[in-house]
Amino acid sequence: MPAKFSYENAVSEIEKTIEEIENEDLSVDELSDKVKKVASLLKKCKQKLIDTKGDVDQLLTDMSKS
Repeated sequence: MPAKFSYENAVSEIEKTIEEIENEDLSVDELSDKVKKVASLLKKCKQKLIDTKGDVDQLLTDMSKS
């Protein structure tokens, strides 16, 4: 079973990877892999934010009907 996605862990991993990109002498292949990793994490973070907004909007709608 895949581990549950954690927004906070993903942001931490993005920050760590960006620091590595900025501070390390990377080959083109390593740089490419790290950029792809960050892009994937950013996509997941964006989707998590979209889903959370939808959840909050639904809760607010439900509350206004009560």
